[in-house]
Amino acid sequence: METRTPSTDLQSATALELAQALAAKLAIPERDWHRLKSNRPARAQEQAAAALIYLLKNQPEEALTRLQQATGWLDRSLTAPPCATHGPKK
Repeated sequence: METRTPSTDLQSATALELAQALAAKLAIPERDWHRLKSNRPARAQEQAAAALIYLLKNQPEEALTRLQQATGWLDRSLTAPPCATHGPKK
């Protein structure tokens, strides 16, 4: 009986499966959203991982959009919008 280890799982995984696992790992959980919504490195990582998935799925336009968003977080041209339930009152 063959025993699977994390390294054999990684070796047998496709690039898309690895990218999806990375994106899942880097996604900001809902419980941490308010704390991390303005965390530029976290948001850029999340978007870059999503871009990789789209690139591997041969969807370059979507990949480019996510890469531009990642760049926007890093160069400070993007900011987090106010939370709908906590934002400014109208």
